[in-house]
Amino acid sequence: MSWRAVDLAAAASWHLEWDRRELSALDAWASVTRGEDPDELVAALAGAPEILVERAEAVRSELINGYGLVLLSGLDVGKYDRKSIAVMFMLFGSLIGSLRSQNAAGHLLGHVTDVGADVDDPATRIYQTNQRQTFHTDSTDAVGLLCLRTAKEGGVSMVVSVDAVHERLAEEAPELAARLFEPIATDRRNEQPDGELPWFEIPVLSPSSDGVTGIYQRQYIDSAQRFEDAPRPDKETLLALDAFDAIMNDPTMRFQMDLAPGDMQFVHNHSLLHDRTGFIDHDDPELRRYLLRVWLSLPGDRELPAVFEQRYGTTTVGDRGGIVVPGTTPTIQLPV
Repeated sequence: MSWRAVDLAAAASWHLEWDRRELSALDAWASVTRGEDPDELVAALAGAPEILVERAEAVRSELINGYGLVLLSGLDVGKYDRKSIAVMFMLFGSLIGSLRSQNAAGHLLGHVTDVGADVDDPATRIYQTNQRQTFHTDSTDAVGLLCLRTAKEGGVSMVVSVDAVHERLAEEAPELAARLFEPIATDRRNEQPDGELPWFEIPVLSPSSDGVTGIYQRQYIDSAQRFEDAPRPDKETLLALDAFDAIMNDPTMRFQMDLAPGDMQFVHNHSLLHDRTGFIDHDDPELRRYLLRVWLSLPGDRELPAVFEQRYGTTTVGDRGGIVVPGTTPTIQLPV
């Protein structure tokens, strides 16, 4: 679906609220597993309350067929310890899609907080810093975030429709839009599958049944140039990337929102790009910005072109995406 900021602001289907019965069911269901073992988590899905299955199906439908975004509000995170909250989040996320590895270590649950990592280090993932992320997609069908704590200032979430961005670029500069359908070298950021180069080539945009599918991380395109054997983008390609970035950052195109504690946000990576502004955090470590994250492979999602296999491992719907390298074993690191 192609949309601009004003369209999302006027729509209601993407912003949902938990009701009391759902929260009670989630609370009771989460008590049946400790959430420390991936197999145990999968086994718990057999006992999923129907009311939560229905809610998850509604979320998945909005991601695939709607605006590509869901904000689910109303969970009181102050009522539970962090481990219990994490189990609730993983269980509900697993009803939407299968959990995927988010890094070479096989983490199925991500911890999004500033750990003081060097943003210029090729091994750093930008979510580990307080710097702006810039618009990007993740290597999975959908990403889910659960906000536990907010920053002192900043850290605003932003999303933009890849179809709308492409349509505008094709109208304003069709020759530049065409360049985005050509393969471009992208850095694997030291997460290299067996037998693969440390970089791969993939178009920013690929045709889909009703528009385009995007895969993009400008920093990874730029850092791929650290490899001598990586193809160099020509001037026109760089102009196309700059134009793509400029349109995404137009306030009339992008939609921004502040996540509050307890908010779950789910974003469809094939139809949206997402971003987070830089932030200033609290001095007290116990108050600093902290979100939990899941990567999901969605049953019933769109078909992907074969070129995605080099990043997703396979394009099999419902069983694709995530980071897998030699030695990767799915694991869960619960909050302390």
